[in-house]
Amino acid sequence: MKKLAALIALGSALSFNAFAQTAAPAAAEKAPTAQQNKMKTCNTDAGDKKGDERKAFMKSCLSAKPAKATTQQDKMKACNADPKAKTLKGDERKAFMKECLSAKAA
Repeated sequence: MKKLAALIALGSALSFNAFAQTAAPAAAEKAPTAQQNKMKTCNTDAGDKKGDERKAFMKSCLSAKPAKATTQQDKMKACNADPKAKTLKGDERKAFMKECLSAKAA
C-alpha cells in the first residue's frame, strides 16, 4: 500500500512538473492587455513632457474612458426622434428607418 501511494505521489509530481514547463512559455508569449496597450499609447502621446506636467497628462490619459459604442437601442431612439420619421407612415417609414439604422454612427 505504501508503494502504491509513493508511486501515485511520484506520478503526480512528474506530471505537474511537465505541465508547469509547457505552460510557462505560453504565458510569456501572451499578447499585451488593454491596459498595457493604453499605457503604451499614453507614453507615446506624452512625448517630451517631464515632471508634474507628465504625471498630470498620464493620469488624465489613463483614466479616460473609451468612446461608448452606439447600441442598436440608441440608434433606434435617434432615428425615431428624427422629425422626418414622425411624418412618414407605412412602407416609407420602414424604408427611412432601415436606412437610418444601417447608417454609420457619426
